Amino acid sequence: MKSLTEHLVFSTDHRREFINITPPVEALVEKSGVREGLCLVNAMHITASVFINDDERGLHADFEEWLEKLAPHEPVSKYRHNLTGEDNADAHLKRTIMGREVVVAITGGRLDFGPWEQIFYGEFDGRRKKRVLVKIIGD
Repeated sequence: MKSLTEHLVFSTDHRREFINITPPVEALVEKSGVREGLCLVNAMHITASVFINDDERGLHADFEEWLEKLAPHEPVSKYRHNLTGEDNADAHLKRTIMGREVVVAITGGRLDFGPWEQIFYGEFDGRRKKRVLVKIIGD
């Protein structure tokens, strides 16, 4: 069995962003030499997410609006977590909703997606370095 473990590093310009990370993950699958297996992609921070969906700008705006309605950033005083001196309680909640990780099958040396599926990194408390784990295993 082959395996590859690498980290992607992100430092976003904004507090919240969605980044399509499919191309670098595909490059790692190719680098691994795995033809049949699994690819785990995991946000290594509790205020960031990895999820699969369509790469469509309107949908991303809908995510942003929906998440902000569910867990608005302000007023920061409404969250008990922020009593610790943080201002990111909403980011923790958004991450829980959007998910921690995805696993994608590798078939014939390629990520085996359904139509329109892409892998995204969701940042909810950005402007600093964060990592995403990519773990590939198989034959």
